[in-house]
Amino acid sequence: MLSTTSKYAIRAVIYVALYASPENKKGLKEISTELGIPQPFLGKIMQVLSRQQILDSSKGPHGGFTLKKAAIDISLMEIVDIIDGTEAFNQCLIRTSVCSNESPCSLHDKVAPYREGLRRTLLTETIADLASEFRKGNERIRI
Repeated sequence: MLSTTSKYAIRAVIYVALYASPENKKGLKEISTELGIPQPFLGKIMQVLSRQQILDSSKGPHGGFTLKKAAIDISLMEIVDIIDGTEAFNQCLIRTSVCSNESPCSLHDKVAPYREGLRRTLLTETIADLASEFRKGNERIRI
């Protein structure tokens, strides 16, 4: 349900939250290599996240990325909204026209609870939550 771009953005912000600090900024090449995301594509994502005040970016030999605000203050929905917008939570799965409670498609009532659940999860889960799960060392958890 999330675009590849949103997934990459979330993973990159988690990586920065885990490994970057003002004294140890993480460069685009390192993040790209560690996460297996094409560098030019990731560069564009990181620029957008910097412009939207999620990341702080600096150039030069000691440049790189750090979080602009606390990881606990960055919800997953904020990143999805910046990258893709929230239209996906309102779009119909089978129609190209508007689908609503007043004019539902044949899947509307079946899909609505899942769509709302995902929306709620993205609103309440933060980068800090996901970074914490990763730090616990659970072998199943990957960025």
